[in-house]
Amino acid sequence: MISLTDSQKIGMGLTGFGVFFLFFGMILFFDKALLAIGNILFVAGLAFVIGLERTFRFFFQKHKMKATSFFLGGVFVVLIGWPIIGVVLEIYGFFLLFRGFFPVVVGFIRRIPVLGSILNLPLISAPS
Repeated sequence: MISLTDSQKIGMGLTGFGVFFLFFGMILFFDKALLAIGNILFVAGLAFVIGLERTFRFFFQKHKMKATSFFLGGVFVVLIGWPIIGVVLEIYGFFLLFRGFFPVVVGFIRRIPVLGSILNLPLISAPS
């Protein structure tokens, strides 16, 4: 079992609530207030989980500046009141920021019993 510090536990909670509010805000036709709360909680939770210094180092690497600009720009656009445009910018920035983690996540999901068998179907799996 992974041992977490108290600040990491708080960060997991903040991140979880952030994802919940983002999802709920999209379900309720891009509610500005819920999306803004979700964005703030998600970014704050990320800072608590990996630490403030590592969060800044992650977001402000030279080769990730475009992705960071789209993600944080999307957060800002949601906060000023244009939720649909902001969410589109955030999603694009999110995929650019975390594209290196997606193969790891897919490899992990392939080991889960039901989901792994779905991902290994011939139409879905990539040819080796």
